[in-house]
Amino acid sequence: MTLPSTDPTDTDGADAQQRTTFADLGVAPAIVDALLDEGIEHPFPIQEMAIPIALGGADMIGQARTGTGKTLAFGIPILQHVVLPGDEGFDELPAYGRPQALVMTPTRELAMQVGDDLATAARGRGARVVTIYGGVGYDDQLDALARGVDVVVGTPGRLLDLVHRRDLDLSHVSIAVLDEADEMLDLGFLPDVEALLDRAPASRQTLMFSATMPAVIMSLARSRLDQPVHIRAESQNAQMTVPQTTQFVYQAHELDKPEIIAKVLQAEGMRKMMVFTRTKRSAQRLCDDLRERGFEAAGLHGDLNQAQREKTMKRFRENRIAVLVCTDVAARGIDVDDVTHVVNYEVPDSPEQYVHRIGRTGRAGHEGIAVTLVDWQDVTRWKVINKALDLDFHEPVETYSTSPNLFEDLDIPAGVKGRLPGAASRAEIERRHRAERDAEDERRGGRGGHDGKRHGKHDDKHRGRHDGRRREKDGERSKGRGRSEHPHRKRRRTRNGRPVERAGKGDGPRGDED
Repeated sequence: MTLPSTDPTDTDGADAQQRTTFADLGVAPAIVDALLDEGIEHPFPIQEMAIPIALGGADMIGQARTGTGKTLAFGIPILQHVVLPGDEGFDELPAYGRPQALVMTPTRELAMQVGDDLATAARGRGARVVTIYGGVGYDDQLDALARGVDVVVGTPGRLLDLVHRRDLDLSHVSIAVLDEADEMLDLGFLPDVEALLDRAPASRQTLMFSATMPAVIMSLARSRLDQPVHIRAESQNAQMTVPQTTQFVYQAHELDKPEIIAKVLQAEGMRKMMVFTRTKRSAQRLCDDLRERGFEAAGLHGDLNQAQREKTMKRFRENRIAVLVCTDVAARGIDVDDVTHVVNYEVPDSPEQYVHRIGRTGRAGHEGIAVTLVDWQDVTRWKVINKALDLDFHEPVETYSTSPNLFEDLDIPAGVKGRLPGAASRAEIERRHRAERDAEDERRGGRGGHDGKRHGKHDDKHRGRHDGRRREKDGERSKGRGRSEHPHRKRRRTRNGRPVERAGKGDGPRGDED
């Protein structure tokens, strides 16, 4: 069953949407009050369509573009379905403290974000929400599970690990949610997802949400969901990208890209920027370059452990850094409302990846800007993405850091340089790096190493002496192999520890001399 679609950009129904509140959808007053405390009063289209269906107990497939509010679309029904002390049916609950709801997400960042959103909405109900993910120790997660939990949010790998350890019991789950199901497919998590669903009761309610619905995901839905209702929160011909995001595509040279980004960071209205690269090495190199130019930049990639990633995200949310340079490990789950600019440093590998990258801006009704820098060898890849998403950038404009169209399109003030005033010049940076290398060499030499300046001449002297001897020997060998030219030392022969004289030519057999 597929419900009629609703386009969130349709202004004809804007007045009706403004009159709709969460209370009108049948949401419990405690949850409504908790949302009002956060300034959330009116639902987005995906929430308005999904919440009544989920509250009715039907399985559902929800499809909506990134940044349109899918978390509360399944989070509110979960919090309203769990049975807590004082609720009707609590006395018949077989094992209070065992998880009653399970939410699976593809990445740690998304798990943390969903967990925080559910915990905020659950304040009035008092539901206990625990977030489970890898990259951190087990102790805190095991303690939380031992104390009792109502809703578990986590990544499939760590969840399945705890199930195998018998520390997580899913036999009482009444509602299960797959968030960003297409990303789970891309990351290879579907076998783990199916194993987790097998541990939950067959009578559970299952909800699946995603921005895109590949054929494999639809096949999974048919096998795991019971006559699901399929809803789309946009019209059939709507673009996959969010309309509030203004997109620009430029053909740029690899060596000029850092200069372009440095100037975009100084554009009017720029508050926070996320730059996506294809590799973690490229991300760290660009991050270091921007720091040298005077910008507050930080990297987010696979070389960082979980504690470092959380610390970086906290600094980004608290406006202590202006630009976050990251790989696609952060493309999902980062929900920061005031990200005004997203830059694709390199062309993404697929249309879905492009959608999820630029979906970090223009979220929750805010406006955003997405810039894609296309290198010459990536033009073909971009044309594939452009055609798949039905965009209007068939031939990217060749653009440099000094091009007038760059300044005009992105509202960059005239005369802006790629280095902030007060930042060290390139010559100063080179001198500092050279001094650091010299200090490192001196430190190694002081410890008795062979690469210091103090030991260099000594080593060269001995190396020259050895080389001279080696050349002499080589010269002797080159003269020939005659016995007169190659005197050899006689070997002293022994028998039973006593010396034995060699027999000369013409002598008889040698005997033992006692």
